[in-house]
Amino acid sequence: MQTRQLQVGDLAITVHESQGTGPSALFIHGNSANGLTFKEQLDGPLGQKYKIVAVDLPGHGTSSRATKPEEVYHMPGYAKVVTGVAEQLGLTDAVLVGWSLGGHIALEAAKFFPQSRGILIWGTPPVGIPPVLDQAFLPNPSMAAAFADELTPEQIAAFGEACLKPGAKPDAEFFEAFAQTDGVARATMGGSVATANYEDEIQIVKNLAKPLAILQGEYEQLVNLDYLKELDAPTLWRGEVQVITGAGHSPQIETPAEFDALVEAFLEDTSKS
Repeated sequence: MQTRQLQVGDLAITVHESQGTGPSALFIHGNSANGLTFKEQLDGPLGQKYKIVAVDLPGHGTSSRATKPEEVYHMPGYAKVVTGVAEQLGLTDAVLVGWSLGGHIALEAAKFFPQSRGILIWGTPPVGIPPVLDQAFLPNPSMAAAFADELTPEQIAAFGEACLKPGAKPDAEFFEAFAQTDGVARATMGGSVATANYEDEIQIVKNLAKPLAILQGEYEQLVNLDYLKELDAPTLWRGEVQVITGAGHSPQIETPAEFDALVEAFLEDTSKS
């Protein structure tokens, strides 16, 4: 893996790049994480075969914190940054791969990527305007941590446990990523969702002309699988949500071999279309 920084507007954005040269994929991480959540993919067999680039979103990892949070820390702002990265690296035809918040950003950015071969998301229930969050998400009190500026260690730990299958505990890197994240990013995102400052993702999915893969961990604790199954998604890959055995919200960490196999199959299928 190679890590470097790009200048996107007034932001220094960290990108992590694999050594592979096959069809490209741009990975977008979730709330309070960073691009190294995909280290198994970047350094493993998937990254050795395919060109994988993972971004640290603004205010996350080692990317710049926004000096004007209201212009950056929301879906439209993040989508513009991801687009800027793709343009600099020649990845405008890449498959957009998004986990949790990153999946929402991938859908938001779809209009900026007309040449992209497809979109793959997991831990991401596409939401409309207004959002029906009580249907899209499972009831879990730890979700409040996703939109709070300041959190206690106990709140962070509870959110980390909710991102895994029941009974599993987050590792030290999860806490390090949380500590790196600008808390203003979480709070600003929460306000942005509340005011519907995002594209209608239900309509994006309904009108998408390119393949859309939706994955879901078998033991997901945050996203409602029944909600995903009811989506009007004409281009849904393989015609159904792909459930990953043994995983919760974070299969890229919990069951990387099974996760990678699905990503590879999607990259291969979309490279032929």
